[in-house]
Amino acid sequence: MTVAFVTLGCKLNYAESAAYARGFKAAGLEVVPWSKGADLFVVNTCSVTATSDSKSRSAIRKLHRLRPDAPIVVTGCYAELRREEVEALEGVARVFGAAEKARLVPDTLVLLEGTVSPSPARDNTVFGAYSIGGRTRSFLKVQDGCDNFCAYCAVPYARGRSRSIPICEAVRAARDIAASGTREIVLTGVNTGDFGRTTGERFLDLLKALNEVEGIERYRISSIEPNLITEEIVDWIASVTKFLPHFHIPLQTGSDVQLKRMGRRYTTAFFRERIEYIRSRMEGPGRPKVFFGIDVMVGLPGETEALFEETRAFIESVRPAFIHIFPYSRRPGTRAAAWPDQVPETVKAERVKALEALCDRLHADFIASNRGLTERVLWESKEKDGTMSGFTGNYIKVTRPYEAGLSGTITEVTI
Repeated sequence: MTVAFVTLGCKLNYAESAAYARGFKAAGLEVVPWSKGADLFVVNTCSVTATSDSKSRSAIRKLHRLRPDAPIVVTGCYAELRREEVEALEGVARVFGAAEKARLVPDTLVLLEGTVSPSPARDNTVFGAYSIGGRTRSFLKVQDGCDNFCAYCAVPYARGRSRSIPICEAVRAARDIAASGTREIVLTGVNTGDFGRTTGERFLDLLKALNEVEGIERYRISSIEPNLITEEIVDWIASVTKFLPHFHIPLQTGSDVQLKRMGRRYTTAFFRERIEYIRSRMEGPGRPKVFFGIDVMVGLPGETEALFEETRAFIESVRPAFIHIFPYSRRPGTRAAAWPDQVPETVKAERVKALEALCDRLHADFIASNRGLTERVLWESKEKDGTMSGFTGNYIKVTRPYEAGLSGTITEVTI
């Protein structure tokens, strides 16, 4: 029997789909590409925007047309937020919400046997997950959910309250990943820096424990709120650890007026201070520049042209290496959805384009600032044109002619 996956959205979903795949493989099913058809489909959905909802529905309908007799199991944020809507789609056999993920594999196996299983029991612990598929990088989920309830965001409703796996479980997963030959781990979570809220453990202690796992040479933190990356954490990372000079820090807006309306827990002054502190501890003569990727939302209700220009000027002043740009999407049930001063879609598109141009310039400046420095590159796979690529510790993509045996190894290069 075969099973195929369609995964949309964030790194958390990809880690979870990898965990489901391991469970089905252990039960004797073969994982195949969805395009070839399968006896069972699993769709891991996203609902961060209205477009994500549409893509999730489209994927389910496409799979049903491809193989009408194959049951489709649906999970993910869209499945949690729009459960009845998903259950009504043709071909959908079961839906597993945020607190039911641990039951997806066993209950689906019962379904395949032709037995009617009870509705999945809700479980508010974290469904631990990690991806293994190559020799280079794995995503390890250590935290889920969020307690912030920002005005624009449906994630707390889709993924639940903040909770974490214990440090011992994260270490066991990291050892399994190392045993597969993977050299780098990316820590993922909805609010990764909030790790330990339900276990009584500290995020810094998690980092220290993972740093001792043999076989893993590099770690990245996928996303961490600026108010949760403390000076103590920065000082420790800077003290010659396996954690790389690469930070993904959500900003959302460079306007203090809009930050307050959003319900964010920092100011632009605090954000700037945190960036400057990290640079002061981790940069220096002959050392690589720190890669900062930041999330920015445009078009939040009430964002005037002046407030947008304030955001653009702030980003220019802190000079990140990359900007992840998201147009605001009205999410039912959130506070911002009811605000009267919605921004037209055409205006959002113009602002996205303006920030994309700024991102291109800032990224080029970042690469230029690293030229002449020696960095270690983890080489990945062969590409179509006969080359292979890899990433430096500070996330600069480097390309070279393909060489057999280099994939999964780390070598020094001069940028």
